[in-house]
Amino acid sequence: MSTRKRLIAAASVFGVQNLQRWLSSKSPDEVEAAGARFGRLLYRVGRKRRDVALRNLALALPERGPVEHERIARACFEHFGLVSADFLASARLEAQEVLSSIQVEGAHHVHEAMAAGRGALIVTGHFGNWERAAKYVSFSGYPINMVIRDANQEGVNRLVNQLREHSGAKVIPRGNAARPILERLRKNETVAILVDQNAEDAFLPFFGHLAGTNLGAGVLHERTGSPVLPCYCVRVGPQRYRVFIDDPIVPDPGYPVKGEGTLRAVNRFLEKAIREYPEQWLWFHDRWRNAREAGLL
Repeated sequence: MSTRKRLIAAASVFGVQNLQRWLSSKSPDEVEAAGARFGRLLYRVGRKRRDVALRNLALALPERGPVEHERIARACFEHFGLVSADFLASARLEAQEVLSSIQVEGAHHVHEAMAAGRGALIVTGHFGNWERAAKYVSFSGYPINMVIRDANQEGVNRLVNQLREHSGAKVIPRGNAARPILERLRKNETVAILVDQNAEDAFLPFFGHLAGTNLGAGVLHERTGSPVLPCYCVRVGPQRYRVFIDDPIVPDPGYPVKGEGTLRAVNRFLEKAIREYPEQWLWFHDRWRNAREAGLL
């Protein structure tokens, strides 16, 4: 590693550590307010990400129009800042604080999956507060494993994963994740996977346009019989969240590619949730980049 990269890595770790300490000294209301301010600042200075968000909104929700697209984009950045601050301050949270902050619909699907003994694949997206939802599952007594892409900076990655594991969750790095996922499912544990990132496995419909989609959750379902439980966690007020867990996914029939039928159904679930709460999805992720580069848009 070059000297410049080492300095950047050290500065990144220092910055995250100090931000975490500062947020941990604040009240929950102050944490949310600071995060919202950061999100608004990011919208103003992050031109590249702002342009991606507005382009995605025009593609996915053309009926909303430019004025509404800008409003949703601003709210999306603010929401991202808010939940990021909540996550950085989360080491101070006790189990009861997390459990009492969330109203759950569909928890019986997790209970039934655990009773069946094959574990469960919990699929969601970069939507709402997915980190707090994982803490809820862990504090509820169910072993949860989170399939996560490593951060670019090793030191930052370590700090972030320590926060994730504070509640008892375990992290599985996304690269070469198949074997550890299979091991955890055999132990009747839950595995949470974010399925809305741009990928290369297949191009499947999402908001009426083909989007590069990772088929991993569907392939694992076909291989193990572990149910796929679609889930989301949305913010409904200050420090208040709602988790919704839907019926186990029934794959769309007639698709010979492994996992495709499952992910088509998952994409529909996520699209419906995002349409209901558009301000809480990560619009500034370049979700349709591979499809655009392949000439599919």
